[in-house]
Formats: sequence, structure tokens, C-alpha cells
Amino acid sequence: MKKIAIVVATLFIVSGCSMFGGQPSEEKAAAGGSPEVEAAIKEAEAAIKKADSAGGEWRDTSSKILKDAKAAAAKGDNKTALKLAKEAKFEGEMGYQQAKEQEKASPWLF
Repeated sequence: MKKIAIVVATLFIVSGCSMFGGQPSEEKAAAGGSPEVEAAIKEAEAAIKKADSAGGEWRDTSSKILKDAKAAAAKGDNKTALKLAKEAKFEGEMGYQQAKEQEKASPWLF
């Protein structure tokens, strides 16, 4: 229970930090910062690959979120692409963390 509370607290802290820290770069991306979007997508792909190596890739991370980020980048919607790439990176990092925390998990009632 304590580990779950720590994970939930970490999720809120990280999502809060990304919410307040991302404004200038998202506006810059909307103005045509395509290299920033490409870098964010590459970071997300690396985080997803790391999570997958530990067996912790979340269901929609690469199949939906990263795919939508690439599609938005191709259409020129850099603001949406950057937001989705950051979300995919976050899910990749959290999936890896979850897999590592739970790799020695066992039933606690037996």
C-alpha cells in the first residue's frame, strides 16, 4: 500500500511539474519548433523502449499516444505533437518505474 501511495504521489508531482514547466516550449513549438518536437518524440521512443525492456510498457503508450504524436507532427500541429510526445515519454518512464518496483512482487497474504 505504501508503494502505491508513493507511485501516486510521484505521478501527481511529475504531472504538475510538466504542466507548469512546459508552457514556453509548447508555444515555441507551435511557432515552428519542429526540431524540438522531433527530439521529444525520440526521447519518448527511448523511454518506451526502456520500459518495454523491463516488461513495463503500458498499453496505449506506443500504439496510440506516440502514433498520434507522429501524425500531429506530420500535419504540422507541433503543439499537439509536443504534448503527446511528452505524455508518451512520461508513460514510458512510469511504466519502467512500475516494472522495477514490482519485479519481486508476490502475494502478501500467503
